[in-house]
Amino acid sequence: MKERDLVKSDLFAEDPWRVFRIMSEFVEGFEVLSKIGKAVSIFGSSRTRPGNKYYRLAEETAYLLAKQGYAVITGSGPGLMEAANKGARRAKGRSVGLNIQIPSEQKPNNYVDMLLDFRYFFVRKVMFVKYAKAFVILPGGFGTLDEFYEAVNLVQTQRIEEFPVVLLGREYWKGMLDWHREKLLKEGNISKKDLEIFTLVDTPKDVARVIREFYKKS
Repeated sequence: MKERDLVKSDLFAEDPWRVFRIMSEFVEGFEVLSKIGKAVSIFGSSRTRPGNKYYRLAEETAYLLAKQGYAVITGSGPGLMEAANKGARRAKGRSVGLNIQIPSEQKPNNYVDMLLDFRYFFVRKVMFVKYAKAFVILPGGFGTLDEFYEAVNLVQTQRIEEFPVVLLGREYWKGMLDWHREKLLKEGNISKKDLEIFTLVDTPKDVARVIREFYKKS
């Protein structure tokens, strides 16, 4: 057998054991996060620096939500994740970080009080959704967009119950939302009702209000 085939064979032989690693991440995540109570998952760029207006918005949003009794869940990294964890701690709320093992070695920020470490993105994504009463999406890149569309798609297809998905920062998101209407809606690939799954706001107070009013109606 060629060396290349031996390597491939070894990789496939690892698959059954990989299942146990996946199971262990689910079990630990369920066990730890089931104790945090109601929570909000906050997403945004890891590249945004302190002093940026969106950093301040993320921190204030998390602060207000923690004051309303929500645990704040982030991806535990720097940038807007750090800002959100910082705001939660400032409010003396529960500050949770779901870290991911990636080649760039993302390190948890200093404001995470409860940390879980994940090898698999898909397990981590389940944890973000399962224990969140709302998603707050701040400006970010591919990872942030992935979490936004994951939540919207799950609500659209009724795989989960509807919950608030709030985009913060009209200036940043306007172009994307215009494209939704001008392309996706006009082509018939989404319906008008699908555009109501999420809400666009500009201030942390509006984020807190949208989530509060949603659950008042429930």
